[in-house]
Amino acid sequence: MSLKNVNQLSPIFKILGEPNRLRILCSLGLECRPVSDIVKATGMSQTNVSFHLRLLREAGLVRPERRGPYIYYCLPNGELLKILDQFSKWLDDKSYKMDVTEN
Repeated sequence: MSLKNVNQLSPIFKILGEPNRLRILCSLGLECRPVSDIVKATGMSQTNVSFHLRLLREAGLVRPERRGPYIYYCLPNGELLKILDQFSKWLDDKSYKMDVTEN
């Protein structure tokens, strides 16, 4: 991996380092969903979901799609979900678990 790629990836990992943003991305799956569906899937408030969606959108990790009066959010492509799934499997396969404490 080149230094340029590291510098480009670092802000993406910073955005993905927030658990609520990962919950949102995983709740989308491969389908476009309205904010109300994301709220139900994550258990987060509408205000909190909207805040995180804005940051994810600005980072190019989700894209909005207008459907009538509603805005649906989608992953830009399925590769992001595959990458997140690979990270999850990597953690499951490790012989030890990281000690992560919630804030």
